[in-house]
Amino acid sequence: MRSNQRRVFAGAIAFAAAVGLTACGGSSDDSGGSGSGQIELSIGTFTEFGYEDLLKEYESLNPNIKIKHNKTGQGGPYHQQLLTKLAAREGLEDVVAIEEGHLPDVIDKPQLFNNLAEIGPKDATPERWLDWKYQQGVAKDGTWIGYGTDIGPLAMCYRKDLLEAAGMATDDASVKGYFATWDSYFAAGDQYVQASQKAWFDSDSQVFNAMQNQLDEGYLTKDDELAIESNKDIKTNFDQVTAAGARGQTAKLVAFSPEWNTGFKEGAFATKTCPSWMLGVVKEQAGPENAGKWAVTDAFPNGGGNWGGSFLAVPKQSQHPEEAAKLAAWLTAPEQQIKAFEKTGNFPSQVDALTAPELLEPTNDYFGVKAGQLFATMAQKVSKAQYKGPGDGKIQENAMSPALQAVEQGKTPEEGWQQAVEAAEKIVK
Repeated sequence: MRSNQRRVFAGAIAFAAAVGLTACGGSSDDSGGSGSGQIELSIGTFTEFGYEDLLKEYESLNPNIKIKHNKTGQGGPYHQQLLTKLAAREGLEDVVAIEEGHLPDVIDKPQLFNNLAEIGPKDATPERWLDWKYQQGVAKDGTWIGYGTDIGPLAMCYRKDLLEAAGMATDDASVKGYFATWDSYFAAGDQYVQASQKAWFDSDSQVFNAMQNQLDEGYLTKDDELAIESNKDIKTNFDQVTAAGARGQTAKLVAFSPEWNTGFKEGAFATKTCPSWMLGVVKEQAGPENAGKWAVTDAFPNGGGNWGGSFLAVPKQSQHPEEAAKLAAWLTAPEQQIKAFEKTGNFPSQVDALTAPELLEPTNDYFGVKAGQLFATMAQKVSKAQYKGPGDGKIQENAMSPALQAVEQGKTPEEGWQQAVEAAEKIVK
């Protein structure tokens, strides 16, 4: 699942507020603000980026800049408006946030964005970011469209008490053995289900999405041809997940539904694919009565991966592109990424931020672990960005996830696969 819902809960560590999104960027005016020559910049974000205090700080550091922050509470409506205004060539803010799952829908339109390599401040070099994060924000023609904000390195969360009740070892070496590969993960799931008669994971879709994100290419090739049938690894992963689900490993819960939320509290599943932002979701949904029961380990099947994160871009519509790029570069600098992490839990993508004591030293009391240190380790295990072509996110949300849910509800895997293929073909035709 790479939908806007994960951003809603990326602020699970904070509270998402629904605020109407208004057009602004194209009408920035030097005469706006309180003083002559003052420049008004606008920035558009969704859910929680942790920027409120940072934008005030930037204004205090730059008295000639006045910032208008347009924030909407949900990523879906935000990105729909972004695409509409992008196509209309008017109405966008000077700086716009773009979520990873929606990036493929804009990165094939580099002519509509300023090249940050040309207009950005000289100290905002690619080396600031993890290389795979930087590469995600670069279009095929070399245009650097977006400065990376947060990331979602993957680890595995699990219920220690449920594993113990099933007679499974919970020492560190054993747990990492369960989560070493997808084969070992599903084998451990069979052991757990047989002993407990309970589900091993929340849904086929959530596990499949993590597997899919580990492939070199997503649902489209680098030539933007549909790969759902030509890339045999996609079908292999589909078959492995649905087979495990048929053996009782799935709780058949739709992610972010009320039933899924309740499942954390009731112990409906024993393991959960956990990007860094998921810790806040687990804590909020499982509640204080389950503190100390949930754990997270720095292991993930087949090495690791990323799930989530966003970028800041400067559309060609901006009347103040260099000033906008300067603001975007400052917001994504290590110091500011650390401050955003402390406020909202959004995990930094800047190399220097990943070694900062403010990130590495605090202990997450709910999980009893230095979460920043753990996820910094997992972030280093991601070697490169997966190529996602236009429509990739729509295929995951509107083709693959519904097909996997249909299998959980009674369709055969063959019927579910055919449903996914046909839906994907309609999306990219």
